[in-house]
Amino acid sequence: MSRDNGLAIEATGLIKTFGEHRAVDGVDLAVRRGTVYGVLGPNGAGKTTTIKMLATLLRPDGGTARVLGHDVVTEADRVRERISLTGQLASVDEDLTGRENLLLLARLLGYRGGAAAARADQLLAAFGLEAAAGRQAKHYSGGMRRRLDIAASIVVTPQLMFLDEPTTGLDPRSRAEVWDIVRALVGEGTTVLLCTQYLDEADQLADRIAVIDRGTVIAEGTPGQLKGSVGQSTLHVRLADPDRRTDARAALERAIGGEAQLLPEPASLTIPVADAALAARALGDLDGLGVRVESFGLGQPSLDEVFLALTGQTPDEQTPQQEATAR
Repeated sequence: MSRDNGLAIEATGLIKTFGEHRAVDGVDLAVRRGTVYGVLGPNGAGKTTTIKMLATLLRPDGGTARVLGHDVVTEADRVRERISLTGQLASVDEDLTGRENLLLLARLLGYRGGAAAARADQLLAAFGLEAAAGRQAKHYSGGMRRRLDIAASIVVTPQLMFLDEPTTGLDPRSRAEVWDIVRALVGEGTTVLLCTQYLDEADQLADRIAVIDRGTVIAEGTPGQLKGSVGQSTLHVRLADPDRRTDARAALERAIGGEAQLLPEPASLTIPVADAALAARALGDLDGLGVRVESFGLGQPSLDEVFLALTGQTPDEQTPQQEATAR
């Protein structure tokens, strides 16, 4: 029986094992309707397995979960009627054109005659695919294929959409286009559970975030709350010369103490700092060494730094054991 308590997802103590490996070990989630809820974690942490249980693709070995008021085990059909799942790989037929893919799905999902064609054309226009409507999907760019894939997921607009790594491998422009699509869906009332390794993506989109590590939720809250949980300000420094980053790291650690982190951008690094006076002294030391600073800032840590503090690794790091079990 359905119940409405304002939650799109309500999971308690979810467990899933594969042989002797416990991929999900007591996950609790509470996702409010009409929001974007981010799920973060290293590879092999249990994110995708959790999504598959919530989407009724895997049966939990323990715990309970209700999606849109329906139990994922005893009312699986009712759940499936109301959700969509867009995984890491495109699910459209590459030999069909964009329009043919959407038309086929519309007919399979109950649209008849002109209504199916109208829905396909509506989605092609909404996702900026009109010019490519007659082209086979295998000739689409990565961003276009992802947009077509999401369009296919909402032929019948779902109440809840699971997005598992929706922008993996996309260029920055295509990622931004997918973000706009997600915002538009939520604006129309759809709830989105977003599983991602891109921390800037979660920061941009998610109202709340759960960090999963080794099958367990180790932190949960708004992006601001998670950043505040680290408990210190962070000095962000961008150098004029990336080749001097090793020198800068050593100087910052001498002046401030603690450990500086090298960011993916080759000229940037950060270090936690408890006192603004220490930050000023460290910047003076860099100047004294002839290490020119292009820009700097003192503020909240990034989600990358929060993630590292919580899990001890970056989102894309993966151990051999995780690699074997991340299926």
